[in-house]
This record gives sequence, structure tokens and C-alpha cells, in this order.
Amino acid sequence: MAGDQGAFDRFVEHFRSKIFRYSWLMCGNREDAEEVAQEALLKAFESFGQLREPERVRPWVFRIAKNACLMKRRKSTFAPEHELSLDELMPGRSDDGGKLEIADWSRLPEDSAMQAEMQQALRQAVSELPEMYRSVILLRDLEELSTQDTARILDVSEDTVKTRLHRARLALRQKLDAHLRVNGGGLHETA
Repeated sequence: MAGDQGAFDRFVEHFRSKIFRYSWLMCGNREDAEEVAQEALLKAFESFGQLREPERVRPWVFRIAKNACLMKRRKSTFAPEHELSLDELMPGRSDDGGKLEIADWSRLPEDSAMQAEMQQALRQAVSELPEMYRSVILLRDLEELSTQDTARILDVSEDTVKTRLHRARLALRQKLDAHLRVNGGGLHETA
């Protein structure tokens, strides 16, 4: 903005991969994610003069990306959002009805093939979350933004962020638990 020819390039280089990854996981489509990331970065750079707190540029850029994702989604047809029930996310009980059965994640081999499969299962599970949960888990757990920054980006209260994050993590746990059961991850029981 002050005439520095390389400023835009440095700005894009710093944020490009982060915004693309967020957009891809939010949009679920690589082409849409590329378009959204490009739009968000250009809009952020053009609107840099409107940034009130320069030290908070990262949450500000993610908020712009979130809004670009929402605008892209409005132009497409997606399943309606729905609340996740905590009852649906509880681990299954054993046949005797007393003990909870939880997949034993400690028995997974550490070879790269299994890790790649698990990463794919995690990406799939994240992509299947409703948008309101997916956005929270991506910003908090993947981008490691604070609860306060996430609340600002999503324009919700910090308590709402905490609730949605809890539900999203439970949903992911349930999906990954089911994946491990199907793929031989083994079970152990807890009281």
C-alpha cells in the first residue's frame, strides 16, 4: 500500500497455503478452494487499510476467507446444517450394557501406510462435519487460533466456539472410532 512492490507477494506467500488448506477443507472441492483462497487473499490485501488491529492480521484474513467460503457455498447446493446430538456421539456399550467400548488406538502400527490411511480418514471425517463444526475445528485445532480469535472470525461467542469445538471433537472421535473398528484397530474396555 505504501509503494512496496514485493509486499503483495510476501503477503500471499505467507498466507497462501494456510488459506488454501482451510478453504479446501471448508469447501470440499479443490477448484472452489483455489478460487476462494485467491479471492480472500486479494480482498484482504485490498482492504488492508481497514484493519483496525494490525497485530491481529491472521484472524482477520481467516475471517475474510470464511466469508468467501460462505459466499461460494451460497452459490452451490449443500445439505442443510444440523446440530449434532451428544447422545449420538457417545461410545458404544458392551453387550452386557455396563462397560464402554472404545477403540484401542495404541495398537496402531507406526508405518507410513497406516498413518496415511488415518490422515485420509481424518480428512474425510472433518469434511463430513456440518460447516459450523468444521470451521471451528479447522480454526482451533488445525490453525491453532485462540478461542477468542475463532469467535471473532466466526462472529459467535467464545462459549459457542467451545461448545461447537467439543461437539466437533466428539463427532470426529466417533467417526474415527468406527473407522478403527472396521479396519482392525482393536478394542479395549473402560469402566
